[in-house]
Amino acid sequence: MKFYNDIFSAKALFIAGLIIIPAVLFNPSVEFRCLQFLFFWFLAILSGKKTNPGFTIFITVFIIVINLLIPYGRVLFYIGDFKITSGALEAGIHRAVTLQALVMLSKLTIRHDLKLPGAFGQLLSNSLQYFAVIIGKKHRISGKNIIASIDTLMLELNEEKFLPIDAAAKKTKAIGYVILITVIIISWLPWIIIYFSLDSLIAFSFFCKLR
Repeated sequence: MKFYNDIFSAKALFIAGLIIIPAVLFNPSVEFRCLQFLFFWFLAILSGKKTNPGFTIFITVFIIVINLLIPYGRVLFYIGDFKITSGALEAGIHRAVTLQALVMLSKLTIRHDLKLPGAFGQLLSNSLQYFAVIIGKKHRISGKNIIASIDTLMLELNEEKFLPIDAAAKKTKAIGYVILITVIIISWLPWIIIYFSLDSLIAFSFFCKLR
């Protein structure tokens, strides 16, 4: 955790997160999006962020089940009278891993000492500070008494003391830039693989027609 805080500035992390978001949101492959989610989860654990596997799995399953309530596509199997369809299952997995990937990415790239220029930037920075605290403490939410645990979390958030942003500001070290660029490239790798594969397929089809 100390290594993570020392080598990255909050602004560099935030910019890296903005660059990575489109790679997640517009990734057409469910399989690759699942890999992105697992990659961000691994980085969150590596950076010392608290994660709750049980809560993550619960939310993922909940989103998938909600999508299964509107069946479409090929019927895979039945659970009683309830049918599981390929389209609904794929859409549920797609949406669930997208949400979880963005949550893990926010854990990595939004930090308390983020400062953005201007009045709007200050407002956004303060909002992101609170969001970072909520994401960091969401493991405190209990499925047994979800309302009471959320209420307790909100009370703790109201009493949260943030460090002065100017005093906490840090600069990104050289190794930090190397790590961020590597993470960005790996995050965009599914796009590179998909479109290189597509170009190769188009070129191969064109070559076959010429023959």
